Amino acid sequence: MITFLTGAFDDISEAVRLHRLWIALAREDIGDQHRRTTLGPLWLLVNYVAFVGTFVFVFQRSDSGTAGYAAYVATGLLVWFYLMEVISLSVSLFEREESFIQGTTLPLFVYVMRLTVQSVIRAAYAIAGCVVILALSGAVVAAPWLWSLAGLFLILLVTPAIITVFAFAGAFFPDSQFIVGNLMRVGMFFTPVFWIYNGQDGIQRFAYYWNPFTYFLEIVRVPILTGELPMHAFAITCTVSLAVWAIALLLLARYRKQVVFLI
Repeated sequence: MITFLTGAFDDISEAVRLHRLWIALAREDIGDQHRRTTLGPLWLLVNYVAFVGTFVFVFQRSDSGTAGYAAYVATGLLVWFYLMEVISLSVSLFEREESFIQGTTLPLFVYVMRLTVQSVIRAAYAIAGCVVILALSGAVVAAPWLWSLAGLFLILLVTPAIITVFAFAGAFFPDSQFIVGNLMRVGMFFTPVFWIYNGQDGIQRFAYYWNPFTYFLEIVRVPILTGELPMHAFAITCTVSLAVWAIALLLLARYRKQVVFLI
C-alpha cells in the first residue's frame, strides 16, 4: 500500500516545494475577481455580514436573545460558507484548470492548493466579520476559544483532501457539478446553521445527529458559545477527516495521470 501511495506523496511533496507558485496564483485570483470594484475584496466581508444580519432578523425566535442568536448564526455561517464554497468549487476544479493541466507538467496538487489558499483568503474576511459580530454580541474572549481555533485548524487541514476528492468526482462524473451544487443548497437547511436543535424528534433529530457537517460546525461554535470542549464532535470530525484524506491519497495515486484525458 505504501508503495502504491508513493506517487501521491511525490505529487504532494513537489507541490509543496512550489508553494510560492500556488500562493501567488491564489492571491492573483482574488485580486482579479474584485479588480474593478470599489471595495475590492472587502465585498467578501460585506456579503458575510449581510447574510448574518438577514438570518438573525428573519429567523430569530422571540424567546432567544438577539446577541446570543447572532453569535450562533455568525459562527455557523462562517464554517458553512467555507465548506460550501470549497466543495462547490472543487467539483469543477480540473475543468477550470484545463489549460494549465494540458499545457504544463505541474503536480496536480498545485491546483488543489491554489483553490485551498483562495478559500482561506476569502474565509479570512468572514472571520474578521465574525469577530466583530461576536464582540458586538457581548461574547468575551476566553481560554476555551482556543478549541475553536483548533477546530478551524482541523477544517483547514482537511480542506485539500476535500478538494481532491470532489475534483476527481467532477472529472469522472461531469454531472456532479449540478448534483453537488443542488445538494449543498438544500443541505444548508438540513444543517444547524441557523436553526437550533432542542431535542426535537423527526427529521430535525436525523439532520442533527447524522449530518457530518453538524460536527464541523460544533467544533468551532460550541467552545465560543458555551465554553465547553465538544469531545464527541472532535472525535467524529477527526475520523471523517482521516477517511477523506485516505480517499484523496488513493485517488491521487491511482488517477492523477489520467485527469488530462478526462477534461
